[in-house]
Amino acid sequence: MRVALVIVNYNAGPYLARCLDAIEAQTRRPDRVVVVDNDSSDDSAACLQGRPAWIQLLPLDVNAGFARANNIAVSHLDGFDYLALLNPDTIVDPGWLEALLAAASRHARGDSFGSRMLGYDDRAPADGTADVYHVCGLYWRRDHGKPPEQVHDVEDEIFSPCAAAALYHLKSFKDVAGFDDTYFCYSEDVDLGFRLRARGCRAWYVPSAVVRHAGSATTGRRSEFTTYHGHRNLVWTYFKNMPGFYLWLYLPQHLAMNLVSLVLFSLRGQARAIFRAKRDALKGLPRAIAQRRVNGYLRTVPAQELVSTMRRGLLTPYLKRHE
Repeated sequence: MRVALVIVNYNAGPYLARCLDAIEAQTRRPDRVVVVDNDSSDDSAACLQGRPAWIQLLPLDVNAGFARANNIAVSHLDGFDYLALLNPDTIVDPGWLEALLAAASRHARGDSFGSRMLGYDDRAPADGTADVYHVCGLYWRRDHGKPPEQVHDVEDEIFSPCAAAALYHLKSFKDVAGFDDTYFCYSEDVDLGFRLRARGCRAWYVPSAVVRHAGSATTGRRSEFTTYHGHRNLVWTYFKNMPGFYLWLYLPQHLAMNLVSLVLFSLRGQARAIFRAKRDALKGLPRAIAQRRVNGYLRTVPAQELVSTMRRGLLTPYLKRHE
């Protein structure tokens, strides 16, 4: 199995060098590593000098965002079976890629595989073990913020992996057209997971694939940038992908969730970011609705089966999201 690994870099500073060092130390190295540099203004990409020939730099003259930069890299990949993705602010354990490929061999119907994402250092809480999607349209990272010893340690099926450290069957990734370029960053992996599941693809969490993740190292976990893109894109993900009957069934919950977000983020001092996110989400709804028609033609699994992979409960997103 030939594997290509893509890293999208934007001003990652010393994180990128440490990430590449860990990749070179893998027990099963990728056949190619492509570092896409999103027109960084720092010298982080300079750390590629002197690296092995299978680690390559793909410089862009603009900041294309996480979604489009990955798609650009994938357009240059032929002859590979799997696509691995890593954020530059990660350090993978030596057996990370080997564990993901072993899981891919075990699960014939698996098309995406997620990692056990811990904090960047031993004192930090866990970063998460899977993306969880709620029927209201909100999503979160399972086990995020828990002590490392309390996260899931059993291989299980998940809604979708976090693309900060994931493995995808390359053909399946291309069959659903990869990430949505218009997202720029955030929510694009959940949207991709939604489309893959609609095609009958399945996703698995691999606890033996361990990675340490700083998380939002260049954008800030609670920055206005993160709030804006995350909350704009989750609206598009809901309207693009939720099957028709269920879209209307859970639309009241979706609207309520957005209203709650407006209040909570305003109280946090981010009124400008959250209101701009919802305004621009509404502006982009015609495109999202047009895309759902395409997604509907591609869906091969019953709507009920797709929705059964999601979380329910009116208060679940607020009271039980760390379970």
